[in-house]
Amino acid sequence: MRTIHIDGASAGQPGPSGVGIFVRHDDGSVEEFSRPLGCLTNNEAEFEACVYAYELCRERGWHSASIRTDSQLVNASVEKQFVKRKLYQPYLAKILRAEEELPLCFLKWVPSRENRAADRLARQAVLASRREDSC
Repeated sequence: MRTIHIDGASAGQPGPSGVGIFVRHDDGSVEEFSRPLGCLTNNEAEFEACVYAYELCRERGWHSASIRTDSQLVNASVEKQFVKRKLYQPYLAKILRAEEELPLCFLKWVPSRENRAADRLARQAVLASRREDSC
């Protein structure tokens, strides 16, 4: 089963932000994705990273994946299928729809030290977002 590490980052609350996705395939090969997002909060970027991971699975025809996040907020929200802040509800709705479409793709929390590659990619995306002067 492929492993997808995700992370979102922001240089401000809100500020220039981005997501990083690090994919390790069954054969040991890897793919890296870094996407600037514009002006968002860190939590919004974390949710965007999760949405992006599920989009990648759908677009690439990856029917099974362990998606790993170091965001306790995103993980708990998906587990409980609930968020308190209305701002996050559209993100959660997209993630839950994606989980229904891809039942063998699931989200798992990991400590930050296990998510360094995705963090590096997210920080690269923040720098790209800063260059675009998105805020």
